[in-house]
Amino acid sequence: MKWLEIRERTWRESFGNDISTPAARRQAERHFRWVDHGLLRVWWTNFHAVAPGVYRSNQPSARRLAEYRDRGIRSVLNLRGTSLYSYYLFEREACEALGLGLTDLNMSPTELPQLETILMLEGHFRNLPRPMVMHCKSGADRAGFASALYLLLIEDAPIEVAQRQLSAKFLHIKSSKKGILDYCLEKYRQTNKASPIPFRDWLINMYDPEALGREFHARRNTGKGR
Repeated sequence: MKWLEIRERTWRESFGNDISTPAARRQAERHFRWVDHGLLRVWWTNFHAVAPGVYRSNQPSARRLAEYRDRGIRSVLNLRGTSLYSYYLFEREACEALGLGLTDLNMSPTELPQLETILMLEGHFRNLPRPMVMHCKSGADRAGFASALYLLLIEDAPIEVAQRQLSAKFLHIKSSKKGILDYCLEKYRQTNKASPIPFRDWLINMYDPEALGREFHARRNTGKGR
């Protein structure tokens, strides 16, 4: 099956990285619809409020970004990072045309971010003009984890409230590899229950993404072997 994965990846990366000509743009639109699953997001937006003036969603199209602007949104926080491919090219172009601020931060749905990345995210939370929307690809995992971090770091919300941002309501699947995000929040919840500590202090002094990753995968592999 490895050769199939290689062929699929080669095909996915063979187009969609240019919007400078009408022909290239048509190819990029095809890439956005089919490779990046934009067709599924035409009606399904996964758009939800996180806090006053703060929203989360899946990857927006140019049309949806225009709708966001018309609703008063001023800032877009892209949790997929920069890219050479369709979804980012169209998003950057649309934000420039619409006067929306676009900020890029690369986060993973299956790995915990380094502390430096979380602190950068906190800085964006504090400094970006609002209303703002944060998004990843599906709006389920990276957007959910970032929303939980927003509630913990900015709103000082209880951990149990923040954990609700990672749920089936947003199509987050805890039993998958993406459950590492839940594991991190649950680890803090247990620590805080045993000996209360502000979330930011826990991050600075106790957060170890590598150790948490090892623990999560060891527990997950043990569960699979039962």
